[in-house]
Amino acid sequence: MTRPAPSRPPPSRDGVGASCVALPAGPWPTIADFLVARFPAVSRSDWLDRMAAGLVLDAQGVPIPPAQPYRSPQRIYYFRAIDDEVPAPFTENVLHQDDHLLVADKPHFMAVTPGGRHLQHTLLVRLKRRLGIDTLVPLHRIDRETAGLVLFSVNPASRGRYAALFRDHVVHKTYEAIAPLPGGLVLPLQRASRIEGDADFFRQREVPGPPNATVAIALLAAGRHRALYRLEPTTGLRHQLRVQMLGLGLPLVNDQFYPVPAPAGEDDFARPLQLLARGLEFTDPLTGAARAFTSRRSLNHALLDSADAALPPAA
Repeated sequence: MTRPAPSRPPPSRDGVGASCVALPAGPWPTIADFLVARFPAVSRSDWLDRMAAGLVLDAQGVPIPPAQPYRSPQRIYYFRAIDDEVPAPFTENVLHQDDHLLVADKPHFMAVTPGGRHLQHTLLVRLKRRLGIDTLVPLHRIDRETAGLVLFSVNPASRGRYAALFRDHVVHKTYEAIAPLPGGLVLPLQRASRIEGDADFFRQREVPGPPNATVAIALLAAGRHRALYRLEPTTGLRHQLRVQMLGLGLPLVNDQFYPVPAPAGEDDFARPLQLLARGLEFTDPLTGAARAFTSRRSLNHALLDSADAALPPAA
C-alpha cells in the first residue's frame, strides 16, 4: 500500500492547530466530495465555506479550492470550527514559563486540548493565542471537569526528555478531593485496582484482574457532612481518581459521571467537580534540579460542613 509522504502541519490559526487526514483510494470526484462523505456531521455547504476561506490545505500549505479533483495518496489539513461553543466563565493562570516548560493553573470546566464541542476555549488554544507560542504541547492531561496544574512543553528539542517523566511515572502528583466522610475506612491507605473502559464510552470502571492503577489516599480534614482528601496517584489513567474513590464508597462531590451519569446538558458552573490537581514535583532531566509547582486554586471547603453541594465555586 502506498502511503503519502510525510508533511509538516501548517501553523496554527488563532491558536487552533490543523487536523490532518490521509486520502485513501476511492471514487470521489473532488476532495470536497470526500470530506462530505468522511465527515457526515459537517454539511457540504460548511466544507465549501471552509475551502473558500482557505481553511483546507494541501501538504504544502496551499489552500484547496472546492472543485479540486480527488487524488490519492496524499495528506490534507483542515481547521475545525465550532459556532456554538460555550466558554467556561473562568480564566487560566500561568504559574511558570521558561525556555522549556510552562505550568498552567487550569480552572474547572475547561478542556486541556480540543475535542468534541470544545475548541477555541480549551486551555491549549487559549494559551497559544495569549502567548503566541505555536510549539506549545501538553505533557499530560487532566479531566475537563478537574481544576489545577498542567505542564506544557515549549521547546520541541527537549520535549521527549520531559515527556519521559510522565511515561516512567516519576512525577510526584498530588490532588485534593472532597467526598463523603470515610466512615469505617482506616486512612491513610493504598488503593491498587484494575481500571478499564465501561460500556458507556465516556466512563471507566474497576474490574477484577492485575492492578494497573495505584493511588495513596489520606484524610486532610473532616467536617460535619464531608471530608477533604489528599490523593497521590503513581499512575495516570483516565478518570482514575474518580473511579477509585467511588470503589471505596467515596464518590467525589458534583461528579457528573459517577456513580450515575447526569442527564446531558449545559454545564452547571455552580457545581464544579471537587477535584484539584494541587501539586507536581520532579527532578528536571536537563539540570538535575528539584522542581515543584503548587496550584493557587482551592476547593470549596465550606462543603465540608454544608449539606448543599451547589455553593459558588472557589477561585
